[in-house]
Amino acid sequence: MRILVANDDGYLAPGLLALAQVCREFAEVDIVAPEQNASGTSNALSLHRPLSVWTASNGVRVVNGTPSDCVHVALTGLLPTRPDLIVSGINNGANLGDDTLYSGTVAAATEGYLFGVPAIAFSLVEHGWQHLDAAAAVARRLLADVLQRPPAGAPWLLNVNIPSRVDAADLPLQVTRLGRRHASEPVVRQLSPRGDPLYWIGAQGEVREAGVGTDFHATAHGCISVTPLQVDLTDHAAAPQWARWIASGADA
Repeated sequence: MRILVANDDGYLAPGLLALAQVCREFAEVDIVAPEQNASGTSNALSLHRPLSVWTASNGVRVVNGTPSDCVHVALTGLLPTRPDLIVSGINNGANLGDDTLYSGTVAAATEGYLFGVPAIAFSLVEHGWQHLDAAAAVARRLLADVLQRPPAGAPWLLNVNIPSRVDAADLPLQVTRLGRRHASEPVVRQLSPRGDPLYWIGAQGEVREAGVGTDFHATAHGCISVTPLQVDLTDHAAAPQWARWIASGADA
């Protein structure tokens, strides 16, 4: 058994090292992580420049690119052996609802999933690494379960959000769907010392859909959210309507 560990907070992040330590209890571990914090980079790949890889003093192989770069390079040339599982995190902050589209943590796991490797993304709901040891215990518990009782079908992709609580390891798991947020706040405009306009991306929008069954609801009510994800963005429900619309235009 081999597990590849990645993240988006960078190779020195406490969450990465805690997750790798847990994984070593179950398998041989390879760690490939970004050189810089790459939060919010989504599934970006660096296609217009070469990537360098070096080994840090803590044993992590460091890539000067995105989380997706890390997993892509690992699977397509860096590692001599294909991993049986990919885990990403433990992220410094939640990846709930629409945020999963932007998350580098989820993207690292998704890159493995696209290559046919089962993958899990782990995130702490609050920033600041508070109760990271409890979150690591949750990861240990979930890894033990999926390795002892592998889910039917492969690959699969899970997004796990863990409340930042001292008793997190004792909280129930709840399978959830992604909630939704309102649109983000407007950009913040500033001027550079030379008078040129600068723009900061605005704060994330407020939660819009957080009803029973969503990841927002689960974590707010003392549960560990486990959301199965897929990559198919096709709007299957709307496809027949669009087919009729195209057909009506052709007949006109």
